[in-house]
Amino acid sequence: MNNSIRCAQQAKSCAFKPVRTSLTLPRPRILTASSSVSDVPSSVPKSKPQKSSSSSPSNGGKSTGIEDAITPKSEDFSRWYLDLVAKAQLADYGPVRGTMVIRPYGYAIWEAIQSHLDQRFKETGHENAYFPQLIPLSFIAKEAQHVEGFAPELALVTKGGGKDLEEPLVVRPTSETVVNHMFAQWVQSYRDLPLLLNQWCNVHRWEMRTRPFVRTLEFLWQEGHTAHASAEEAEEEARRMLDIYADFAINVAAMPVVPGRKSRIESFAGANCTYTIEAMMGDRRALQAGTSHNLGTNFAKAFGTQYLDQAGVQQFVHQTSWGVSTRMIGGIIMTHGDEKGLRMPPKLAPIQAVLIPIIKKETDREPVMAAIAKLEATAKSAGFRVKVDADTRQTPGWKYNHWEMKGVPVRIEVGPKDVETNTCVTARRDKPGKEGKVFGVPMEAEGFTTHMKTLLDEIQASLLAEAHEFRNANIVDVKSYEELKAAVAEGKWARGGWAASDDDERKVKEETQATLRCFPFEQPAGPHICFMTGAPAQEVAIFAKSY
Repeated sequence: MNNSIRCAQQAKSCAFKPVRTSLTLPRPRILTASSSVSDVPSSVPKSKPQKSSSSSPSNGGKSTGIEDAITPKSEDFSRWYLDLVAKAQLADYGPVRGTMVIRPYGYAIWEAIQSHLDQRFKETGHENAYFPQLIPLSFIAKEAQHVEGFAPELALVTKGGGKDLEEPLVVRPTSETVVNHMFAQWVQSYRDLPLLLNQWCNVHRWEMRTRPFVRTLEFLWQEGHTAHASAEEAEEEARRMLDIYADFAINVAAMPVVPGRKSRIESFAGANCTYTIEAMMGDRRALQAGTSHNLGTNFAKAFGTQYLDQAGVQQFVHQTSWGVSTRMIGGIIMTHGDEKGLRMPPKLAPIQAVLIPIIKKETDREPVMAAIAKLEATAKSAGFRVKVDADTRQTPGWKYNHWEMKGVPVRIEVGPKDVETNTCVTARRDKPGKEGKVFGVPMEAEGFTTHMKTLLDEIQASLLAEAHEFRNANIVDVKSYEELKAAVAEGKWARGGWAASDDDERKVKEETQATLRCFPFEQPAGPHICFMTGAPAQEVAIFAKSY
């Protein structure tokens, strides 16, 4: 079945009926300093202490290891994740429960994500804009009357300048409403279309159970919003942007994802179709890493966003919205992290290599540091992102552990013997111990640059291959509901034919806590039989527990 037919069928099944005029929004949550969110400690999680390395005269009484180790990944995945976020200095908890402070190293990863995606967006004709964070509550109510089911829990501002506001203001949960308010003023004629905008901003969702990067009350993201003259253009746009997300996830973040279409139940409220990229984390749970929505004319009809076509007839615009957030950082951590900490894909790593001098005698310092400076200059001129750790307060062993925790792909060591031979030593973060070390790497520019480029490419490919192998080994093809329940109980993804009802989908979720993640674009050869009903099925679906 081709994509246009599949989306058309999905649009028909997802058509939103006009809701009752008595529809009301859920009681909004007022944003106050005393509001609380469950399941998040108010301070940095305490890691299990590791015995510090013994002090000796040879190291000046300094520790050669990390004082506090992270919880073993195999022992407690959730605690391992929280420990890693803290120890790698990616984020800390904010004073309001459920919020986070993104630390410089964590923000550098977000900046790298921004840089890659922003370039892709602009290459496809999108322009960056900014819309207000405060949205009139009436905008949300107006949209809810037209699109059944879109009723987020909101944070409100009710006072300003010491006075009650005439109308409460919603702290932005997403921007479709305010975007359409402006689109209705900007779009008059077919000549104004397509309108292709994106904004980088923060949003607020009053989540009850939170986890740094994965789910927080406030997070950073980009949200694209476009308007088109035809349904075909909107569908093409929604799919094009999902392809960009999938390409980024696979080829930059080294995160193998399954692109596909969401079910009616799991689709964004107000969308004709929701497309998604689903990634398997290290505990085998699914992570929705990015979504793209074909909104059809649902929001346009709510806000009167129309244009005059070439025949002089008023038409509603067809729209899309799409977004990736700081959740991607959580996905990278949970996909690649190991017992030693984070492992960063080289294409996304803020620091691709750290240079560490090995100085045992003071007379070694000057020649070793001169060699380090020369290597640093060579690496930077070749476009590598490198850092020199010349901190004299810590031993080389401490530095090794420190930068391994942060996931820096390559460590470069230079000692007095290396200076004598005009060589250095490189160590890969993705391969432990001697397996990842290469001795005798030339310091001269051409040889060093060639070695580093090859090494970084190999690490990037290795991380992707490892994650891909892990994912494929944990997807089970099922032919019955009992087989699905068994697969989910083992923590695996279940893939099988699906032609059942929305109620059947809800039953699966209620009984197994697994949700229908997507109908993958890449479908195995048929025929397929629905594992729930035994009826013929046109597609297979993936079910899994998720974040």
